Amino acid sequence: MPSVIEARGLTKTFGRLGAVNGVSFAVDAGECYGFLGPNGAGKTTTVKMIHCSAPITSGDLSVFGMGVRDAPRAIKRRIGVCQQEDNLDPDFSVRKNLTVFARYFGIPAVQAADRARELLEFMGLWERRDARIRELSGGLKKRLAIARALVNDPDLLILDEPTTGLDPQSRHQVWDRVRTLRRQGKTILLTTHYMDEAQSLCDRLVIMDHGRILVEGAPSDLVRSRVGREVVEVYGFPPDLPEYARAQGWTFEADTHRLWIHTDSGEAVFAAIARLYPAERCTVRMAGLEDLFLKLTGRELRE
Repeated sequence: MPSVIEARGLTKTFGRLGAVNGVSFAVDAGECYGFLGPNGAGKTTTVKMIHCSAPITSGDLSVFGMGVRDAPRAIKRRIGVCQQEDNLDPDFSVRKNLTVFARYFGIPAVQAADRARELLEFMGLWERRDARIRELSGGLKKRLAIARALVNDPDLLILDEPTTGLDPQSRHQVWDRVRTLRRQGKTILLTTHYMDEAQSLCDRLVIMDHGRILVEGAPSDLVRSRVGREVVEVYGFPPDLPEYARAQGWTFEADTHRLWIHTDSGEAVFAAIARLYPAERCTVRMAGLEDLFLKLTGRELRE
């Protein structure tokens, strides 16, 4: 089966700035594929090229087997996009936001009304169908934006940071709907800054930085191969601990106050450190996607 999205040497420049620098990847039908990266890494620019909102500079990019240069309208008809920013129409009710949007796809009024009810029920918004947008919380607005992105029953759903700023309950409600869409066979493209979100939802993902792909694969496989099973954290570590860790052959990172040791033998490392330093300053936990992300992209703040 051909890939839903296929990029080869995809590049996007703005003047002399290289926002996306020759990336290649493929997204299979029915999977949730994630894009992670610090601010300015190129992930949102890549997604905009996929949904034909930004022209590509060079390379090849096809969606549903169609080149984005040649068939943007045909591609857009089969895509649903939930963008980062709130672009719901404040002059319309919840329901009218969907029925009016359906007109862009030539959906007849009766069918649009049925579709709106189906989606509002699916997203738990039917009871708020007549509410104005300003009356909705951030979580309800995001759920409505996802419902709107599904109006045309897209084959590919693009979610660009869908839960940024939401409370934990709202985030988990969105996650539950995304999992349901996956079970229904939708292909989903997800960008997010939440590592637990990516680890929970994505079948595969890439981590980007400076416009390039650093790694690609299943989240658990990437963490296991690049970090290890466990992380030993030492708080307020003594100045000689990094040299000791280096002498033991341990892979570690450190900032001003904490040291992280990546290992497959957390208890053994913990025991070795506890013999030399106060054990209450040392913890062992399972390695996660955030450990990999920070290892690859660094811990420094970005502008």
